[in-house]
Amino acid sequence: MSVVSGTIYGVEESIKSKLVAAGATSRDRAVSPEDANLDMQEQNWLSYIAGGLFARVKKAAGNLYYVAN
Repeated sequence: MSVVSGTIYGVEESIKSKLVAAGATSRDRAVSPEDANLDMQEQNWLSYIAGGLFARVKKAAGNLYYVAN
């Protein structure tokens, strides 16, 4: 179980850093996965990582994502 949680943590951190680098730090500044240069693995995990109530990665309208403060 710890290997899986470590993988998820690593992918989540990678997604967050790429979204911040793309300037997606609020709902108004949300970007698409392509604009954030997310690779295929990150895109596959994106809906899972952005799906939680307390998740730091949030989904905006139109398949756009951002990092919540």
